[in-house]
Amino acid sequence: MMTLMHRSRALQIAGLLLVLLPAHSLAQQSPADGERIFRTQCGACHSVEAGQNRIGPHLAGIMGRKAGGVEGARYSPALKASTIIWNEETLAAFLANPREVIPGTTMTIGVRSEEQRAAIIAYLKSLPE
Repeated sequence: MMTLMHRSRALQIAGLLLVLLPAHSLAQQSPADGERIFRTQCGACHSVEAGQNRIGPHLAGIMGRKAGGVEGARYSPALKASTIIWNEETLAAFLANPREVIPGTTMTIGVRSEEQRAAIIAYLKSLPE
């Protein structure tokens, strides 16, 4: 029979595992997973080929680039005025809710799944500059 102290410790360990498991699955997102998700959710508006802007700018070399910084791409005034530099954190927040991060942006589609956002970012990071 499990004592109250042992039961409490078991519940603490179970809670810790529930917290750690999602982080572990995010760390395992591969660029291949991200490429598949990118093609289905982002590819209609964005290219990964430098110089090939679509409705949205190309995303080749996005890491470290200033938001609104692709020459020849159409941007909202809000995105042009943004001081955001794209990195894992800023992309994750923007992909989750673009209009919350940059009010007035014309990008309306967000990626609700944290796991899918992590996969897309892993893919974008794997692209050549």
